[in-house]
Amino acid sequence: MEAWAANTSFGIRGQLAASNHATARADIDFFAEGSGGKLKLAVVLASTLKDKRLATNHNSNGRPASRKGRTWLAVGVLAVLALIPVVTRQGPMRIHTATVERGSIRSLISTNGKVEPIRNFEAHSPVPTTVKHLLVREGDHVRRGQLLLQLDDDDLRSQAARAQARMTAAQSDTADLNTGGTREEMLTLDSQLIKAHSSRDAAQRNLDALRRLSLRGAASAGEVKQAEDDLQRAQADVTLLEQKKKDRYSQPEVAKVRAQGAEAQAAYDAAENALRKSGVRAPFDGIVYALPVKQGAYVQTGDLLLQVGDLSQMLVRIFVDEPEIGHLATGEKIEVTWDALPDRTWRGSVSTIPATVKLRGSRNVGEVTCTVDNQDLRLLPNINVGVTVITAERSQVLTVAREAVRMDDTKPYVYLVEDGVLQRREVQVSLQNLTRVEITAGLSEKSVVALSSVDTKPLFDGAHVKVVP
Repeated sequence: MEAWAANTSFGIRGQLAASNHATARADIDFFAEGSGGKLKLAVVLASTLKDKRLATNHNSNGRPASRKGRTWLAVGVLAVLALIPVVTRQGPMRIHTATVERGSIRSLISTNGKVEPIRNFEAHSPVPTTVKHLLVREGDHVRRGQLLLQLDDDDLRSQAARAQARMTAAQSDTADLNTGGTREEMLTLDSQLIKAHSSRDAAQRNLDALRRLSLRGAASAGEVKQAEDDLQRAQADVTLLEQKKKDRYSQPEVAKVRAQGAEAQAAYDAAENALRKSGVRAPFDGIVYALPVKQGAYVQTGDLLLQVGDLSQMLVRIFVDEPEIGHLATGEKIEVTWDALPDRTWRGSVSTIPATVKLRGSRNVGEVTCTVDNQDLRLLPNINVGVTVITAERSQVLTVAREAVRMDDTKPYVYLVEDGVLQRREVQVSLQNLTRVEITAGLSEKSVVALSSVDTKPLFDGAHVKVVP
């Protein structure tokens, strides 16, 4: 349109220049007005006389201007005025549209997850030592009970022997504690107790004899008193020895012996456990999927030696952002994809829902788990996967492109296209995902709705439109 206006301007100026009476200037300005993008053409025609004789309609030779010149000027002005409505007339807005269709829709949560074996075994070094024998390679299938790796156990055997000696001594002390002492100590105590009983019996007989003599006046009261004292001392010796035999050790001594026994037992158990772990055996049938050590390598306590897993069933640990957790429920369908196998999809269902929210990188997430079948062993441990959780699914419902639905004060609406005119229509929606929205009221099947204008102009109710692909 601008090019046409320029050409028209040049034509008018040429016609005005043909006149000998005046010089005319035509300026054509275009500017946008209003949200509809209306164009207004302003044509300003101004004529000025060159001199006083031109003002009196005379040419440069002093002769009156010809009637023919004035006629051409009038024709040019009328032509411009006639073309103003053509130039300024607003054409229909060109838009892209979508059709309301009946079909299926799924409400989805798209996120990521990590794969790990459900049955997993990790072997760690029990002590600082070296890898003496490595009997498998990564990827090997192994059977339950098969020896996989052997650590150097010479030091472990020495430690176990020393621990067993300490435990044996502790057991002996505990036995002495229960019996009251060693055999020699018990024999000595029994001998002392027999002598004490004999001394007490002799003192008793002596006291009885002196009391009889005292009744006949043959023994004094002092002698009787001395005999009573001797009996008391003999009885005290018997009581002390009997107490020793019964409660030989004090409570602190008993506690000390028992603590030493427990410590010795723990040391022995630890040594035996380390000795058993020095030979790593497969606890079940599986695959060696991690083997970070080599034969002859030195390992520290706790270093990972190998990992074995049953890869026929895999656990997918899914990380769901906090705002989406409320849509989760056990049993919801899950689809798992892996970039390394783009044409493959593994399916499962939600086994557990989050009990708490954790910080993972910069995200607050809840962990969801699901089990997927992996009989062909294509899904590998420790890989990162894409996960889609299907929180709801419906079929044979009306759906439309998400881009067509707009919001105004929380009320959804669309622009319905009827007879080339946009009509604002409020709708009711239900399920939605990244591309589609379910329409429950307000539209019918095969209705055509506007998406956007070609030149990004805003849509409005009542606008005349033209649908383009």
